[in-house]
Amino acid sequence: MTQSPANPTATASSPVLEIQELSIRFPLNDKGATQWATAVDQLNLTLYPGQILGLVGESGCGKSLTSLAILKLVPKPGVFEAKTLNFQGKDLLTLNEQAMQQIRGAKIAMIPQDPLTSLNPVYTIGEQLCEVLTHHQHLSRSAAEKKAIALLDQVKLPNAAERLKDYPHQFSGGMRQRVMIAMALSCAPDLLIADEPTTALDVTVQAQILDLLREIQQEEKRAILLITHDLGVVAELCNEVAVMYAGRIVEKAPVDSIFHAAKHPYTQGLLNSLPTLHKKRLDPIEGQPPTLINLPLGCAFEPRCKHRMAHCKTNLPSWTSVSESHQAACFLLDSPSPELANPAAV
Repeated sequence: MTQSPANPTATASSPVLEIQELSIRFPLNDKGATQWATAVDQLNLTLYPGQILGLVGESGCGKSLTSLAILKLVPKPGVFEAKTLNFQGKDLLTLNEQAMQQIRGAKIAMIPQDPLTSLNPVYTIGEQLCEVLTHHQHLSRSAAEKKAIALLDQVKLPNAAERLKDYPHQFSGGMRQRVMIAMALSCAPDLLIADEPTTALDVTVQAQILDLLREIQQEEKRAILLITHDLGVVAELCNEVAVMYAGRIVEKAPVDSIFHAAKHPYTQGLLNSLPTLHKKRLDPIEGQPPTLINLPLGCAFEPRCKHRMAHCKTNLPSWTSVSESHQAACFLLDSPSPELANPAAV
């Protein structure tokens, strides 16, 4: 199997997160024999302090499962394996559940996709924030309440002291997301995983949440892994992008290179399907992603690719460097075939 490229970011600092050859599978029973659905296949990622890396792809491509694997929370009966899963130089694969509980929330925090289902409806916001602070930072109740108010102020929630006594249903979607961001920041984690943080929010609130995440990253130099299917969010927030399709990363580059010089046909399809001022109609990607039960032997995008060649069906493309910081896995990059047309700038 091919591997995702090493992170091209040249930096003197050590990576916050390093993943090599991560695979996640789920068993499927078929007449007594066990088949496996491969949800993530040989994924490599490296994330540095102060970097915002966007993990982009269609629903079901394995983005959220990747984040759960980082926290060692892949739901059973799923299994995952990796050559390397290091956080701040510590091998997470060797840690037991008790040790992982000390890392989750304190060192690696997640902003979930749906704050309403992530917050307990029978406890106040204050009680839930204070629980995190007393558990991980061993604060007294009064100190935890003061810290909770400061956190809500930090995420610009109006009337923070009064709202500690309110329940989740008394908040709007955007305010609930601010509460979840405050909870994620409560222990000053070094890695923040934001899983579709603006889903189901209106455009104005989306912009406010993105501004908030940007401020957090700039002021505190935290590493952020942003999981999304929204390329507009990527353009707004990220400085590097990894494009994922059917469990594999197919292109990785700085955000400007992705939007103005995308090389993989899938990445270009995503960009061309976006509305622009000059388009009269959208240009969709034809077909459907492959089933995880029976992935193609070769390039998973081959059945939907307008530029497919005969060997794409049976061979996995190797990684090709477009530049020092831009890599893609596509046979078109090392073949004499006509060059792909550049997508419209977004």
